[in-house]
Parts: sequence; C-alpha cells; structure tokens
Amino acid sequence: MGKRSIGEVPIFDFLIFVTLASVSGADLADPSVSHIYTAFAIVAIGFFQKAVAMIVLKRRRLGKIITFEPTVVIKNGQLLIDNLKSIQYTIDNVFQLLRQKDVFDINDVLLGIIEANGDLSIQKKPEKSAPSMEDLGIKKKNSGLSYPVIIEGIMQEEILKELNITKEILRTRLHNEGIVRIESIFLCMMNDEGKLNLAYTRKDEKYQRIQH
Repeated sequence: MGKRSIGEVPIFDFLIFVTLASVSGADLADPSVSHIYTAFAIVAIGFFQKAVAMIVLKRRRLGKIITFEPTVVIKNGQLLIDNLKSIQYTIDNVFQLLRQKDVFDINDVLLGIIEANGDLSIQKKPEKSAPSMEDLGIKKKNSGLSYPVIIEGIMQEEILKELNITKEILRTRLHNEGIVRIESIFLCMMNDEGKLNLAYTRKDEKYQRIQH
C-alpha cells in the first residue's frame, strides 16, 4: 500500500485492513475453519487492493468515489455550510481542526480544505501569513549535504567516486589534519564544501585529543 502512515490511509484501504483483520480473526477463533481457505482469502484481498489501486491511478473519477475528493469548507473567512453537510462535518469539528493549525480566528483563513484523510489544509490571507525569508529579502545559506566517506576505518569507494575524489586525495586531506592511521577513524563525513567532520574510535580518541 506504499509508505503511508495509518492516519493518511484512504477509507478504502482502511476497509481492507478491517477485512483482513476479520478474516484472520475468524480463522483463529474457529479451529474448524481450514487454514487454506483463510490463506486464499487473504491473498485474494491483497490482489483486489492492488488491482483497485491501479484502476484508481488510471481513472480519476473512480478514485474520487472510492477515496473521496478534497472538499472546500472555508472560503475567504466564510464557512461553506452546504459542503460541510455533504461530508457530515460540524462547525465544532472545523473549529477544532483550525485550533490544531494554531488558527483561532476564521477570518484569517483565505481557503480551508478537508482532505481525503479527514485533515484540514488551510491557506491564510496574505496579511495574516508570516513573512517568508523571500519577503524580507534574506537569502538563506545552503547547508548542503554530508556524505560518509569513511566508516569504521574503511573508505567508501562508491561515495568517493560520486564525489569525484580519489583515495589518495582523501589520505592527503587526512594527513593535513594530523591523522596517520585511517583505522582510528570511526566516521568521517564530508560536506558539499569539502569540509571534514571526524569521529574516532574510543581506543584512539584519547590519543587524538593529546595530538590536538
């Protein structure tokens, strides 16, 4: 069913969960039921879920019927009562979801949408939204990524190849840092700017501190 948390599973997949639990529970509760029938039912339900998932991807209309489509419930600070009734949400439900989004005044909301999983997505009015770094004219420095080039004293050749760095270049860098024994390195990380971050094994940590 993909990498989705339970809270994000559509209603159809949730019903599949319940059905699988019922089939398995019936087999455990009644010893007279043959396990082969239970196994067949579980496999059949699994294939049925996969087949429906593929159909939903190809046919959007069917997907809306099975998984429910998002519903607009707030527009320009006003509740859309008819839409609330169609999904059987009360005003208290909406206000609770707004408070969970740290919104205590509905007039601050430009658009509010109830998603297929029951969560509320909101877009605040421009004057009520927190200014972004772009609005303030601030350019954030890219922190970049760090790559493990040495793990437990072993150079990671695949990562070095991706970074276009040879073992000799890395050894030279480490030598400039005052490190002779690569085996003493527990973990060596290198970021996009080429800076090294070293962690030593316990037996060599005290020695490295004395050296520095």
